[in-house]
Amino acid sequence: MLNDQEVPATPPQDMGRVRRRVTVATAIGNFVEWFDSGAYAVMSATIAVLFFPNYDPAAALLATWAIFAAGFIARPLGALFFGHYGDRIGRNRALALSVLCMSGATLAIGLLPTYAAIGLGAPLLLLLMRTVQGFSTGGEYTGASSFIMEYAPEGSRARYASAVPITVGVAAVVGSGVGVLLTGTLSEEALMSWGWRIPFLIAGPLGAIGLYLRSRLDDTPVFREMAKQENTTKSPLRQAFKVSGRQMFTLFGYSITNAVGYYFMSSYMISYMSESLDYTKTQALMTSVVAMLAYTAACPFMARASDRFGRRPMLMIACGGFVLLTYPAFQLMSTGLAGALVGTSALAVLVSVIGTSNVPMMVEMFPAQLRASGSAVGYTAAYVLFGGTAPFVATWLVNSTGSALTPAFYLVGVAAISLLVVLTLVRETKDLSLTRTTLR
Repeated sequence: MLNDQEVPATPPQDMGRVRRRVTVATAIGNFVEWFDSGAYAVMSATIAVLFFPNYDPAAALLATWAIFAAGFIARPLGALFFGHYGDRIGRNRALALSVLCMSGATLAIGLLPTYAAIGLGAPLLLLLMRTVQGFSTGGEYTGASSFIMEYAPEGSRARYASAVPITVGVAAVVGSGVGVLLTGTLSEEALMSWGWRIPFLIAGPLGAIGLYLRSRLDDTPVFREMAKQENTTKSPLRQAFKVSGRQMFTLFGYSITNAVGYYFMSSYMISYMSESLDYTKTQALMTSVVAMLAYTAACPFMARASDRFGRRPMLMIACGGFVLLTYPAFQLMSTGLAGALVGTSALAVLVSVIGTSNVPMMVEMFPAQLRASGSAVGYTAAYVLFGGTAPFVATWLVNSTGSALTPAFYLVGVAAISLLVVLTLVRETKDLSLTRTTLR
Protein backbone atom coordinates (compact mmCIF):
# COMPACT_ATOMS: atom_id res chain seq x y z
CA MET A 1 0.00 0.00 0.00
CA LEU A 2 1.17 3.51 -0.78
CA ASN A 3 0.25 4.61 2.71
CA ASP A 4 2.83 2.21 4.12
CA GLN A 5 5.76 3.69 2.20
CA GLU A 6 8.37 5.09 4.52
CA VAL A 7 10.83 7.66 3.25
CA PRO A 8 13.87 8.41 5.41
CA ALA A 9 13.80 11.83 7.02
CA THR A 10 15.90 14.47 5.31
CA PRO A 11 19.00 15.40 7.34
CA PRO A 12 18.74 18.98 8.68
CA GLN A 13 21.91 20.05 6.87
CA ASP A 14 20.33 19.07 3.53
CA MET A 15 16.95 20.69 4.14
CA GLY A 16 17.98 24.04 2.65
CA ARG A 17 19.00 22.37 -0.60
CA VAL A 18 15.79 20.33 -0.68
CA ARG A 19 13.67 23.44 -0.10
CA ARG A 20 15.39 25.21 -3.00
CA ARG A 21 14.65 22.25 -5.28
CA VAL A 22 11.04 22.16 -4.08
CA THR A 23 10.66 25.89 -4.73
CA VAL A 24 12.07 25.63 -8.26
CA ALA A 25 10.00 22.57 -9.18
CA THR A 26 6.82 24.10 -7.75
CA ALA A 27 7.47 27.41 -9.49
CA ILE A 28 8.09 25.95 -12.95
CA GLY A 29 5.07 23.68 -12.78
CA ASN A 30 2.87 26.50 -11.55
CA PHE A 31 4.24 28.76 -14.31
CA VAL A 32 3.02 26.31 -16.95
CA GLU A 33 -0.41 26.12 -15.33
CA TRP A 34 -0.91 29.88 -15.36
CA PHE A 35 0.85 30.79 -18.58
CA ASP A 36 -2.22 29.52 -20.44
CA SER A 37 -4.45 32.20 -18.92
CA GLY A 38 -1.97 34.89 -19.87
CA ALA A 39 -1.67 33.53 -23.40
CA TYR A 40 -5.44 33.33 -23.83
CA ALA A 41 -5.93 36.86 -22.49
CA VAL A 42 -3.20 38.31 -24.71
CA MET A 43 -4.69 36.71 -27.80
CA SER A 44 -8.36 37.20 -26.84
CA ALA A 45 -9.12 39.76 -29.58
CA THR A 46 -7.37 37.61 -32.20
CA ILE A 47 -9.12 34.44 -31.01
CA ALA A 48 -12.47 36.24 -31.25
CA VAL A 49 -11.83 36.90 -34.97
CA LEU A 50 -10.39 33.46 -35.80
CA PHE A 51 -12.77 31.15 -33.92
CA PHE A 52 -16.16 32.87 -34.29
CA PRO A 53 -18.23 34.37 -37.13
CA ASN A 54 -17.10 37.95 -37.55
CA TYR A 55 -20.48 39.59 -38.06
CA ASP A 56 -20.49 41.22 -34.60
CA PRO A 57 -17.09 41.98 -32.97
CA ALA A 58 -18.65 42.63 -29.54
CA ALA A 59 -20.53 39.30 -29.64
CA ALA A 60 -17.40 37.47 -30.75
CA LEU A 61 -15.41 38.95 -27.87
CA LEU A 62 -18.15 38.00 -25.41
CA ALA A 63 -18.11 34.46 -26.82
CA THR A 64 -14.33 34.35 -26.38
CA TRP A 65 -14.66 35.33 -22.71
CA ALA A 66 -17.54 32.88 -22.30
CA ILE A 67 -15.23 30.03 -23.39
CA PHE A 68 -12.60 31.45 -21.03
CA ALA A 69 -15.18 31.22 -18.23
CA ALA A 70 -16.27 27.75 -19.36
CA GLY A 71 -12.80 26.49 -18.60
CA PHE A 72 -13.51 27.35 -14.98
CA ILE A 73 -16.61 25.16 -14.88
CA ALA A 74 -14.36 22.10 -15.00
CA ARG A 75 -12.30 23.38 -12.09
CA PRO A 76 -14.57 21.95 -9.36
CA LEU A 77 -14.22 18.49 -10.90
CA GLY A 78 -10.47 18.98 -11.03
CA ALA A 79 -10.46 20.24 -7.45
CA LEU A 80 -12.40 17.18 -6.29
CA PHE A 81 -10.16 14.81 -8.24
CA PHE A 82 -6.76 16.33 -7.46
CA GLY A 83 -7.71 17.23 -3.89
CA HIS A 84 -8.78 13.64 -3.17
CA TYR A 85 -5.70 12.34 -4.98
CA GLY A 86 -3.40 14.68 -3.04
CA ASP A 87 -4.84 13.71 0.36
CA ARG A 88 -4.96 9.96 -0.39
CA ILE A 89 -1.91 9.22 -2.55
CA GLY A 90 0.37 12.22 -2.24
CA ARG A 91 0.74 15.93 -2.99
CA ASN A 92 3.49 15.51 -5.54
CA ARG A 93 1.84 12.85 -7.70
CA ALA A 94 -1.26 15.01 -8.06
CA LEU A 95 0.86 17.99 -9.09
CA ALA A 96 2.78 15.98 -11.69
CA LEU A 97 -0.47 14.79 -13.29
CA SER A 98 -1.99 18.28 -13.30
CA VAL A 99 0.97 19.85 -15.11
CA LEU A 100 0.87 17.06 -17.71
CA CYS A 101 -2.82 17.73 -18.43
CA MET A 102 -2.36 21.48 -18.58
CA SER A 103 0.66 21.57 -20.88
CA GLY A 104 -0.95 19.06 -23.26
CA ALA A 105 -4.20 21.03 -23.53
CA THR A 106 -2.43 24.37 -23.98
CA LEU A 107 -0.22 22.91 -26.70
CA ALA A 108 -3.32 21.53 -28.41
CA ILE A 109 -4.91 25.01 -28.54
CA GLY A 110 -1.90 26.18 -30.52
CA LEU A 111 -2.58 23.45 -33.09
CA LEU A 112 -6.35 23.93 -33.48
CA PRO A 113 -7.90 24.72 -36.88
CA THR A 114 -9.85 27.99 -37.05
CA TYR A 115 -13.49 28.78 -37.90
CA ALA A 116 -12.54 29.42 -41.53
CA ALA A 117 -11.20 25.86 -41.78
CA ILE A 118 -13.83 23.75 -39.99
CA GLY A 119 -16.65 26.12 -39.00
CA LEU A 120 -18.36 25.53 -35.66
CA GLY A 121 -15.99 22.68 -34.89
CA ALA A 122 -13.30 25.27 -34.10
CA PRO A 123 -14.99 26.92 -31.10
CA LEU A 124 -16.17 23.50 -29.89
CA LEU A 125 -12.60 22.17 -29.90
CA LEU A 126 -11.43 25.36 -28.19
CA LEU A 127 -14.09 24.79 -25.53
CA LEU A 128 -12.92 21.20 -25.04
CA MET A 129 -9.27 22.23 -24.56
CA ARG A 130 -10.27 25.01 -22.16
CA THR A 131 -12.25 22.41 -20.20
CA VAL A 132 -9.17 20.17 -19.87
CA GLN A 133 -7.14 23.21 -18.80
CA GLY A 134 -9.74 24.09 -16.19
CA PHE A 135 -9.81 20.53 -14.88
CA SER A 136 -6.05 20.48 -14.35
CA THR A 137 -5.97 23.95 -12.81
CA GLY A 138 -8.61 22.87 -10.29
CA GLY A 139 -6.04 21.28 -8.03
CA GLU A 140 -2.84 23.04 -9.11
CA TYR A 141 -2.80 26.30 -7.17
CA THR A 142 -3.97 24.83 -3.89
CA GLY A 143 -1.91 21.67 -4.40
CA ALA A 144 1.25 23.66 -5.12
CA SER A 145 0.53 25.83 -2.08
CA SER A 146 0.18 22.80 0.21
CA PHE A 147 3.30 21.20 -1.25
CA ILE A 148 5.62 24.16 -0.73
CA MET A 149 4.10 25.17 2.61
CA GLU A 150 4.62 21.69 4.07
CA TYR A 151 8.32 22.04 3.34
CA ALA A 152 8.62 25.63 4.64
CA PRO A 153 10.26 26.47 8.00
CA GLU A 154 8.15 27.87 10.83
CA GLY A 155 7.86 31.64 10.75
CA SER A 156 8.60 31.87 7.01
CA ARG A 157 5.64 30.08 5.51
CA ALA A 158 4.23 33.05 3.60
CA ARG A 159 7.68 33.94 2.29
CA TYR A 160 8.18 30.45 0.87
CA ALA A 161 4.59 30.19 -0.30
CA SER A 162 4.93 33.51 -2.15
CA ALA A 163 6.72 31.51 -4.86
CA VAL A 164 3.23 30.44 -5.97
CA PRO A 165 1.69 33.91 -6.57
CA ILE A 166 5.05 35.23 -7.81
CA THR A 167 5.12 32.49 -10.42
CA VAL A 168 1.59 33.43 -11.45
CA GLY A 169 2.78 37.01 -11.96
CA VAL A 170 5.86 35.94 -13.90
CA ALA A 171 3.71 33.73 -16.14
CA ALA A 172 1.40 36.65 -16.89
CA VAL A 173 4.36 38.97 -17.58
CA VAL A 174 5.93 36.48 -19.95
CA GLY A 175 2.59 35.84 -21.64
CA SER A 176 1.95 39.56 -22.07
CA GLY A 177 5.58 40.11 -23.11
CA VAL A 178 5.25 37.49 -25.82
CA GLY A 179 2.05 39.24 -26.92
CA VAL A 180 3.78 42.65 -27.09
CA LEU A 181 6.64 41.13 -29.08
CA LEU A 182 4.31 39.39 -31.52
CA THR A 183 1.96 42.33 -32.07
CA GLY A 184 4.85 44.75 -32.33
CA THR A 185 6.95 42.78 -34.82
CA LEU A 186 4.52 40.75 -36.92
CA SER A 187 2.20 42.08 -39.57
CA GLU A 188 -1.53 41.68 -38.99
CA GLU A 189 -1.60 38.98 -41.65
CA ALA A 190 1.23 37.00 -40.03
CA LEU A 191 -0.30 37.37 -36.56
CA MET A 192 -3.67 36.08 -37.76
CA SER A 193 -2.09 33.29 -39.81
CA TRP A 194 0.41 31.69 -37.41
CA GLY A 195 1.75 34.20 -34.86
CA TRP A 196 -1.16 33.79 -32.44
CA ARG A 197 -0.23 30.11 -32.00
CA ILE A 198 3.25 30.74 -30.56
CA PRO A 199 2.26 31.47 -26.91
CA PHE A 200 0.32 28.20 -26.75
CA LEU A 201 3.01 26.08 -28.42
CA ILE A 202 5.56 27.22 -25.83
CA ALA A 203 3.64 25.26 -23.17
CA GLY A 204 4.75 21.90 -24.57
CA PRO A 205 8.46 21.96 -23.68
CA LEU A 206 7.80 23.93 -20.48
CA GLY A 207 5.37 21.25 -19.32
CA ALA A 208 7.93 18.53 -19.97
CA ILE A 209 10.47 20.39 -17.81
CA GLY A 210 7.95 20.89 -15.00
CA LEU A 211 6.91 17.24 -15.09
CA TYR A 212 10.53 16.08 -14.94
CA LEU A 213 11.40 18.29 -11.97
CA ARG A 214 8.31 17.37 -9.98
CA SER A 215 8.75 13.66 -10.59
CA ARG A 216 12.20 13.76 -8.97
CA LEU A 217 11.00 15.13 -5.62
CA ASP A 218 9.92 13.23 -2.52
CA ASP A 219 6.51 14.02 -1.14
CA THR A 220 6.26 16.50 1.71
CA PRO A 221 7.47 15.65 5.23
CA VAL A 222 3.93 16.26 6.51
CA PHE A 223 2.35 13.79 4.08
CA ARG A 224 5.08 11.18 4.58
CA GLU A 225 4.64 11.31 8.34
CA MET A 226 0.87 11.20 7.97
CA ALA A 227 1.14 8.14 5.72
CA LYS A 228 3.59 6.49 8.11
CA GLN A 229 1.17 6.98 11.00
CA GLU A 230 -1.71 5.83 8.77
CA ASN A 231 -3.58 9.08 9.37
CA THR A 232 -4.78 9.46 5.79
CA THR A 233 -8.52 9.09 5.25
CA LYS A 234 -10.32 7.11 2.55
CA SER A 235 -12.86 9.88 1.88
CA PRO A 236 -11.08 13.19 2.51
CA LEU A 237 -13.59 15.24 0.52
CA ARG A 238 -16.61 13.89 2.42
CA GLN A 239 -14.78 14.40 5.69
CA ALA A 240 -13.78 17.94 4.73
CA PHE A 241 -17.41 18.89 4.14
CA LYS A 242 -18.34 17.24 7.41
CA VAL A 243 -15.83 18.92 9.72
CA SER A 244 -14.41 21.88 7.73
CA GLY A 245 -17.50 23.43 6.16
CA ARG A 246 -16.96 26.74 7.98
CA GLN A 247 -13.36 26.93 6.79
CA MET A 248 -14.32 26.22 3.18
CA PHE A 249 -17.03 28.90 3.25
CA THR A 250 -14.63 31.40 4.83
CA LEU A 251 -11.99 30.66 2.19
CA PHE A 252 -14.58 31.13 -0.53
CA GLY A 253 -15.79 34.40 1.01
CA TYR A 254 -12.48 36.24 0.94
CA SER A 255 -11.07 34.51 -2.17
CA ILE A 256 -13.75 36.00 -4.42
CA THR A 257 -11.95 39.36 -4.23
CA ASN A 258 -8.63 37.69 -4.98
CA ALA A 259 -10.29 36.01 -7.98
CA VAL A 260 -11.99 39.08 -9.47
CA GLY A 261 -9.05 41.36 -8.74
CA TYR A 262 -6.54 39.01 -10.34
CA TYR A 263 -8.54 38.35 -13.51
CA PHE A 264 -9.39 42.01 -13.91
CA MET A 265 -5.69 42.81 -13.67
CA SER A 266 -4.25 39.94 -15.71
CA SER A 267 -6.91 39.17 -18.33
CA TYR A 268 -9.67 41.71 -18.64
CA MET A 269 -7.61 44.92 -18.64
CA ILE A 270 -6.00 44.18 -21.99
CA SER A 271 -9.28 44.07 -23.90
CA TYR A 272 -10.85 46.72 -21.62
CA MET A 273 -8.19 49.30 -22.41
CA SER A 274 -8.22 48.63 -26.15
CA GLU A 275 -11.98 48.17 -26.60
CA SER A 276 -13.48 50.51 -23.98
CA LEU A 277 -10.78 53.17 -23.50
CA ASP A 278 -9.45 53.23 -27.10
CA TYR A 279 -5.80 52.57 -26.29
CA THR A 280 -3.77 50.78 -28.94
CA LYS A 281 -3.26 47.06 -28.52
CA THR A 282 0.44 47.62 -27.83
CA GLN A 283 -0.33 50.24 -25.14
CA ALA A 284 -2.84 47.90 -23.50
CA LEU A 285 -0.36 45.04 -23.45
CA MET A 286 2.41 47.29 -22.13
CA THR A 287 0.16 48.46 -19.30
CA SER A 288 -0.63 44.85 -18.45
CA VAL A 289 3.07 43.99 -18.33
CA VAL A 290 3.82 46.93 -16.01
CA ALA A 291 0.91 46.02 -13.70
CA MET A 292 2.00 42.41 -13.48
CA LEU A 293 5.59 43.48 -12.79
CA ALA A 294 4.29 45.65 -9.94
CA TYR A 295 2.32 42.68 -8.62
CA THR A 296 5.30 40.33 -8.87
CA ALA A 297 7.71 42.80 -7.26
CA ALA A 298 5.31 43.49 -4.37
CA CYS A 299 4.65 39.82 -3.51
CA PRO A 300 7.88 39.11 -1.52
CA PHE A 301 7.39 42.24 0.62
CA MET A 302 3.73 41.50 1.29
CA ALA A 303 4.59 37.89 2.16
CA ARG A 304 7.15 39.03 4.74
CA ALA A 305 4.55 41.39 6.19
CA SER A 306 2.12 38.47 6.42
CA ASP A 307 4.67 36.39 8.33
CA ARG A 308 5.28 39.27 10.70
CA PHE A 309 1.79 40.73 11.26
CA GLY A 310 -0.48 37.80 10.42
CA ARG A 311 -2.82 36.74 7.66
CA ARG A 312 -5.98 38.40 8.98
CA PRO A 313 -4.61 42.00 9.15
CA MET A 314 -3.25 41.72 5.61
CA LEU A 315 -6.56 40.41 4.28
CA MET A 316 -8.36 43.32 5.96
CA ILE A 317 -5.96 45.81 4.36
CA ALA A 318 -6.40 44.24 0.93
CA CYS A 319 -10.21 44.07 0.96
CA GLY A 320 -10.52 47.55 2.46
CA GLY A 321 -8.07 48.85 -0.13
CA PHE A 322 -10.17 47.49 -2.99
CA VAL A 323 -13.28 49.12 -1.54
CA LEU A 324 -11.59 52.53 -1.27
CA LEU A 325 -9.23 52.61 -4.24
CA THR A 326 -10.85 50.70 -7.11
CA TYR A 327 -13.06 53.53 -8.40
CA PRO A 328 -10.24 56.14 -8.33
CA ALA A 329 -7.96 53.63 -10.09
CA PHE A 330 -10.47 53.15 -12.90
CA GLN A 331 -10.88 56.90 -13.24
CA LEU A 332 -7.11 57.25 -13.61
CA MET A 333 -7.08 54.69 -16.41
CA SER A 334 -9.15 56.96 -18.65
CA THR A 335 -6.89 60.02 -18.22
CA GLY A 336 -4.03 58.83 -20.41
CA LEU A 337 -1.32 56.21 -20.54
CA ALA A 338 0.47 57.47 -17.42
CA GLY A 339 -2.78 57.35 -15.44
CA ALA A 340 -3.52 53.89 -16.78
CA LEU A 341 -0.12 52.67 -15.60
CA VAL A 342 -0.68 54.10 -12.12
CA GLY A 343 -4.27 52.87 -11.83
CA THR A 344 -3.62 49.30 -12.93
CA SER A 345 -0.44 49.07 -10.84
CA ALA A 346 -2.32 50.20 -7.72
CA LEU A 347 -4.84 47.40 -8.21
CA ALA A 348 -1.99 44.98 -8.88
CA VAL A 349 -0.33 45.77 -5.55
CA LEU A 350 -3.64 45.17 -3.74
CA VAL A 351 -3.91 41.79 -5.47
CA SER A 352 -0.42 40.96 -4.16
CA VAL A 353 -1.50 41.87 -0.61
CA ILE A 354 -4.47 39.51 -0.65
CA GLY A 355 -2.75 36.78 -2.66
CA THR A 356 0.32 36.38 -0.44
CA SER A 357 -1.85 35.90 2.66
CA ASN A 358 -4.50 33.85 0.90
CA VAL A 359 -1.99 31.14 -0.04
CA PRO A 360 -0.66 30.38 3.47
CA MET A 361 -4.02 30.85 5.17
CA MET A 362 -5.87 28.40 2.94
CA VAL A 363 -3.23 25.77 3.76
CA GLU A 364 -3.04 26.53 7.47
CA MET A 365 -6.77 26.54 8.16
CA PHE A 366 -7.24 22.85 7.27
CA PRO A 367 -5.90 19.78 9.10
CA ALA A 368 -3.23 17.77 7.28
CA GLN A 369 -5.38 14.83 6.17
CA LEU A 370 -8.06 17.13 4.64
CA ARG A 371 -5.85 19.96 3.42
CA ALA A 372 -5.72 19.34 -0.31
CA SER A 373 -9.44 18.59 -0.58
CA GLY A 374 -10.74 21.36 1.67
CA SER A 375 -8.59 24.14 0.27
CA ALA A 376 -9.19 23.08 -3.35
CA VAL A 377 -12.98 23.18 -2.98
CA GLY A 378 -13.23 26.53 -1.19
CA TYR A 379 -10.67 28.32 -3.32
CA THR A 380 -11.77 26.83 -6.64
CA ALA A 381 -15.44 27.66 -6.05
CA ALA A 382 -14.50 31.34 -5.72
CA TYR A 383 -12.56 31.25 -8.97
CA VAL A 384 -15.29 29.37 -10.84
CA LEU A 385 -18.14 31.67 -9.82
CA PHE A 386 -16.28 34.98 -9.72
CA GLY A 387 -12.81 34.72 -11.28
CA GLY A 388 -13.60 32.96 -14.53
CA THR A 389 -16.72 35.05 -15.09
CA ALA A 390 -15.06 38.40 -14.23
CA PRO A 391 -14.02 39.36 -17.81
CA PHE A 392 -17.42 38.31 -19.17
CA VAL A 393 -19.38 40.21 -16.50
CA ALA A 394 -17.22 43.31 -16.89
CA THR A 395 -17.55 43.28 -20.70
CA TRP A 396 -21.31 42.80 -20.40
CA LEU A 397 -21.61 45.66 -17.89
CA VAL A 398 -19.76 48.07 -20.17
CA ASN A 399 -21.77 47.05 -23.25
CA SER A 400 -25.09 47.18 -21.37
CA THR A 401 -24.61 50.50 -19.59
CA GLY A 402 -22.29 52.33 -21.94
CA SER A 403 -20.15 53.33 -18.96
CA ALA A 404 -16.50 52.29 -18.76
CA LEU A 405 -16.61 52.65 -14.96
CA THR A 406 -19.19 49.95 -14.21
CA PRO A 407 -16.58 47.18 -13.72
CA ALA A 408 -15.16 49.25 -10.86
CA PHE A 409 -18.47 49.13 -8.98
CA TYR A 410 -18.57 45.36 -9.44
CA LEU A 411 -15.12 44.90 -7.90
CA VAL A 412 -15.97 47.28 -5.03
CA GLY A 413 -19.10 45.26 -4.24
CA VAL A 414 -17.22 41.97 -4.25
CA ALA A 415 -14.49 43.42 -2.02
CA ALA A 416 -17.08 44.71 0.46
CA ILE A 417 -18.48 41.19 0.83
CA SER A 418 -14.98 39.78 1.40
CA LEU A 419 -14.19 42.45 3.97
CA LEU A 420 -17.32 41.47 5.92
CA VAL A 421 -16.24 37.81 5.81
CA VAL A 422 -12.74 38.65 7.06
CA LEU A 423 -14.09 40.79 9.90
CA THR A 424 -16.63 38.23 11.10
CA LEU A 425 -15.29 34.76 10.23
CA VAL A 426 -11.53 34.76 9.68
CA ARG A 427 -9.34 33.59 12.56
CA GLU A 428 -5.57 33.99 12.59
CA THR A 429 -3.73 30.88 11.39
CA LYS A 430 -0.03 31.76 11.07
CA ASP A 431 0.97 29.99 14.30
CA LEU A 432 -1.03 26.80 13.73
CA SER A 433 0.90 23.55 13.21
CA LEU A 434 0.73 22.06 9.72
CA THR A 435 1.10 18.54 11.11
CA ARG A 436 -2.08 18.73 13.17
CA THR A 437 -5.01 16.45 12.36
CA THR A 438 -7.62 18.64 14.06
CA LEU A 439 -9.00 22.05 13.04
CA ARG A 440 -7.12 24.04 15.73
